[in-house]
Amino acid sequence: MRESIDAIELHFDPSSLMALNVILGLIMFGIALSLRVDDFRYVLKHPRAPLVGLVAQFGLLPAATWGLTRLLDLPPSIALGMILVASCPGGNISNFIAHLSRANTALSVSVTALSTTAAMIFTPLNVAFWGSRSADTRAILTDFSLQPLDMLLNVLILLGLPLALGMLLRHFAPGLALKAERPFKILSIVLFALLIIVAFRSNMSAFIAVIGIIFVPVALHNALAWIVGYTAGRTAGLPLEDTRALAIEVAIQNSGLGLVLIFAFFDGLGGMAVIAGWWGIWHIIAGLFMAALWSRTPATRPAD
Repeated sequence: MRESIDAIELHFDPSSLMALNVILGLIMFGIALSLRVDDFRYVLKHPRAPLVGLVAQFGLLPAATWGLTRLLDLPPSIALGMILVASCPGGNISNFIAHLSRANTALSVSVTALSTTAAMIFTPLNVAFWGSRSADTRAILTDFSLQPLDMLLNVLILLGLPLALGMLLRHFAPGLALKAERPFKILSIVLFALLIIVAFRSNMSAFIAVIGIIFVPVALHNALAWIVGYTAGRTAGLPLEDTRALAIEVAIQNSGLGLVLIFAFFDGLGGMAVIAGWWGIWHIIAGLFMAALWSRTPATRPAD
C-alpha cells in the first residue's frame, strides 16, 4: 500500500498549473492591498506577538510535524507532503477567520505579511532540513534533486513579486487599492476553490483510493497546528485576542503555495499533492468551526 500511494500520478495539465500560479499571485496581491501602516504599528509597539508567531510558524510546527510523521509511520510522500505544508506561510483566509473569531485581526494581517515574506527563506530551508531527517523522505528529495536555492528563487517570484506590486499600489494609489482590495480577495478565493474542485474531479479515483489514509493524518496535523499556535501564544503570556490570531495563522496554511511547489519540484507526486489538496479543504472546515466556537466568547486586547 505504501508503494502504491507513492506511485500515484495525478492529472494536472500545464494550463491548470499556470492557472494555479496566477491565482496564487492574485491571492498575494490581494493580501498586499490590505496592508496599512496602522496594521504594523501594533507590531512595532509589541514585537513579541509577531515574533512568537514566526517562531511557531517556521520553527515549532515543522519540528512537531516531523515528529508526527514519525509517530504515525506514514508513507514517504505523505510524510513529505505534511512537512511541506507545515513549511508554508499562513493561508489567504486566515485574516477572515481571525475576524470571525474575534481575534486580533490587525495582528493576523501583519503576521500573514511577515510570514509570507519570511517564507521566501524558511519554506525551502524547512523542506530541505526536515525532509532530510528521515531516510525515506530524504530519498524523495534526492530522487528529485531538490535544491533549496532553486525553491527559494521560485518562492521569491511566487510570493515576493505580487506582494511588492500590491504594496506599491497601496502606497501610490491608496484609493484604487481600497476599491480593488475586496474584489481581489473574493475573486482569488473563489478561483482557488474552483481550481481545487476541478483538480479533485479530474483525480477522483486517486483521491478515493487514499482518502482513508490521509483523512486522519491531515486532521491530526491540523489539530497539532492549532495546539502549537495557541500554546505558543499562551506560554508567551500574550492576550487571548493575540493568542487566537497566532493559532489561526499557524493552523491556516497556504496550501496553494504547497501545491505549486509540489508540481514544480516533485512532478505532482501523488501522496504529497493529495495531502496539500485535502489540507486546503480541511483547514477551512476546521477554521470555520473554531470561528463559530470562539465568536461566542469575546477576547479584548487591553488598551495601549
